[in-house]
Amino acid sequence: MADPERDEKAREPRRVGMREFRGNLAGFLRQTRQGASFLVMSHDQVLAEIRPPPGAEPPRRRAGALRGKIHLAPDFDTLPPDVLAAMEGEES
Repeated sequence: MADPERDEKAREPRRVGMREFRGNLAGFLRQTRQGASFLVMSHDQVLAEIRPPPGAEPPRRRAGALRGKIHLAPDFDTLPPDVLAAMEGEES
C-alpha cells in the first residue's frame, strides 16, 4: 500500500544552499531533468525554485546503454570452500 504522507514528502522540493547550488549547478540540473525539484536558499529565505517544466516527462532509459561497460570478475559465481561448507551445514 502507498503511504500518502511519504508520497507527499517525496514531492516536496529539496532545500539547498546557494553555495551548494552554485558549486554543483550541472548536477542539480541533471536531477531536475529526472523530475526533482529544489528550493535555492540563502539565510533561510527562498531565492529560487528549480523544477521541471509542467508536463515534462523524465527521459526514458535506453536499453543496452551500459553494454560492454560492466564486467564481472571471473570468479564471481564461485564460493570459497569455507562459505560453501557453512551454507551446507558442514562444520569446518
